[in-house]
Amino acid sequence: MNEDGHNEPTEGRFQGRGTPLFEGEPRTISEIFLFAAKKFKKTDALNYKRGGIWRRISSEEVVDRASAIAAGLDQLGVKKGDRAAILAENSPEWTLADAACQFAGVVDVPIYTTLAPDSVSYILNDSESKLLFIDNRKAFDRIASVLPQCTSLQHIVFFGDEPAPEGSISFVELERIGRESGSAGPPRTGGIPEIAPDEVATLIYTSGTTGEPKGVMLTHDNIISNVIDAGEKYSFVPEDRPLSVLPLSHIFERSAMYLYILNGMSVHYAESIEKVPDNLAEVRPTIFVGVPRIFEKVYAKAKLKAAQGGGVKERLFDWAIEVAKAYAFSLENDEALSAGIRIKHAVADRLVFSKFRKFFGGQLRACITGGAALPDEIYLIFTGAGVPIMQGYGLTETSPVITSNNPEASRLGTVGKPIRNMQVRIAEDGEIEARGPGVMLGYYNKPEATAEVFTEDGWFRTGDIGEVDGDGFLRITDRKKELFKTSGGKYIAPSPIEQMIRSSRFVNQAVLIGNERKFAAALIVPDFEMLDSYARHKGFEPMSPSEYCSDPKIIDLFERQVAAATEGLARFETVKKIALLENELTVDSGELTPTMKLKRRVIEEKFRVVIDRFYESE
Repeated sequence: MNEDGHNEPTEGRFQGRGTPLFEGEPRTISEIFLFAAKKFKKTDALNYKRGGIWRRISSEEVVDRASAIAAGLDQLGVKKGDRAAILAENSPEWTLADAACQFAGVVDVPIYTTLAPDSVSYILNDSESKLLFIDNRKAFDRIASVLPQCTSLQHIVFFGDEPAPEGSISFVELERIGRESGSAGPPRTGGIPEIAPDEVATLIYTSGTTGEPKGVMLTHDNIISNVIDAGEKYSFVPEDRPLSVLPLSHIFERSAMYLYILNGMSVHYAESIEKVPDNLAEVRPTIFVGVPRIFEKVYAKAKLKAAQGGGVKERLFDWAIEVAKAYAFSLENDEALSAGIRIKHAVADRLVFSKFRKFFGGQLRACITGGAALPDEIYLIFTGAGVPIMQGYGLTETSPVITSNNPEASRLGTVGKPIRNMQVRIAEDGEIEARGPGVMLGYYNKPEATAEVFTEDGWFRTGDIGEVDGDGFLRITDRKKELFKTSGGKYIAPSPIEQMIRSSRFVNQAVLIGNERKFAAALIVPDFEMLDSYARHKGFEPMSPSEYCSDPKIIDLFERQVAAATEGLARFETVKKIALLENELTVDSGELTPTMKLKRRVIEEKFRVVIDRFYESE
């Protein structure tokens, strides 16, 4: 790997794209936008809601505006190979800024809006970004104190139309500068530099569950190959309507966006996380990409609503859920559906499942999930209710998809088979290793860290533990770095046990504790709304979160729930003690990464007193 971000061939490391799947297959990200504008000519390529009205941008306008913005970047002195950061919520401006960078050969650096100012400063400095695209004045004020430390930063461009601080310009102004620069007319591709597929397209910083964030260098080849190969088994059509919910700073959503555009879909941006239910009802998407936590929360809300409805409604809901699981399990195992299960399913569908589908707009053909493990129960419930979920697996370093279930091949409890052109093998210690055109170039300015994650024969070490079954489906068992060893020398994989605990309707979040300790224990954040319903059902007054967490009868309830949920574990894996936490673990409070993974080191430090209390008398 050389300093300007080109591949230096290493035997066994870089894998080719393979035979193109279709004529005119794009080789760079900018070609995706050009391909879509030429082939589909969509009048509603990008859709967003402003002032209570859905507005649209055509595919040809995307190319025209992005080309003008690219010319504007050139006029500001941001040239090919320079870095430009994007710190903003999902919006058409985000996509236009990204497209402009790709047209100009500028390497864009997405930054999560939830990151602390010091983390933003670290990324801006480490990437040596010359320009920062930012949402609005509020976002600017949040990080203003650290910007003087960012010595490479020369320009700030605001997406919003409010007055920008002195020394910065608006997105509209940047576009105007580009249009007046003398570039050729529509589609304004004149002056765009030649981009090679093996050049770096983006620097995406890992969320840093351990150590400082690292800038993952992804080339055009990495991303394009992954977009095309991950979508190979799906029958996408221009009539599809996706709703963009996950942050575009995440490679999962970013690649999904390119997939939507490549297939001529009409993308709709969710207004905010809070507005997602409203936007789902308005857009009625046919494709939905989300992390498992979204589906878990939908199910939790449905359970709560049933519990609040009283005994009959709650029993009906529980019955319907069991029917859904039985129905999906039969389909999963290619078993013939009995007349009894068909009748039960038809009744449950009319009374319960139709409401599940209605929450998502009622038009979904497929849900695609990744970023964390999807509990088997959630998969069975949603699949049985007519909301099929396809679970995949990958990392930022693999652009991101390594394996995926799909409409042609899906298996419960797995993350699917390797996508086209990707290979998977299991090392002697159980670690999953991958090779293919989606695997990153390396970590920016970190040759030693790059060398550590590749084997001598060029396979990428994922850091996950897993196994491949006889039919080629991959099953993830845990994160290698998250495995912990008790003081008795027994290794425990926390994630599967945490999933078991979360299967209780009273549990919102769970964290297993026990590294170098005598036994396993758990920190649990209750579902307080469900506890309120439980209190009314049992005839006592609902309490505050802190009161619930210290009440003996509630603690006893959770101890019984955990024991039932984890029945069958080996003795050394058994959860011996629990503690209830009154506040949810969040990204903003630092316990979760932006992709909703647990920051175990942070959690253990933050709750050190609570954890030490588990073992005081032992």
